[in-house]
Amino acid sequence: MSEPTPIAPAAAIDAEPGSIHALVLHQLDEDQAQDVVSIPLAGKSSIADHMVIASGRSTRQVAAMAGKIAERLKKEGHGNARIEGLPAADWVLIDAGDVVVHLFRPEVRSFYNLERMWGFGDEGSATSMAGHA
Repeated sequence: MSEPTPIAPAAAIDAEPGSIHALVLHQLDEDQAQDVVSIPLAGKSSIADHMVIASGRSTRQVAAMAGKIAERLKKEGHGNARIEGLPAADWVLIDAGDVVVHLFRPEVRSFYNLERMWGFGDEGSATSMAGHA
């Protein structure tokens, strides 16, 4: 499996304008998510076309980012995303159909290390907004 690769800020990503993937990345950029990584799953898994993983500085920021993504998806006509983990907001999962989003507090993210579980190392070919704060 290929490794995650750095990506440009959301506005410059080669995602189809108006797509759920582009919308999610743009919203995470606006919400100042940290260490955003997008893993392409098309052809590798039937669960989604993309998995996006990002960190928030606190449970409050993680919960706010999840709420804004869900609100934006609904507003843009992509329906209601399913959200799990909001009460604790250590790890929030958003199922938006073609895109699955995992939002973590940094400590929880490093513990579960989803990037490695999906076969991606610390450097490599999922897309990461490295250096983006």
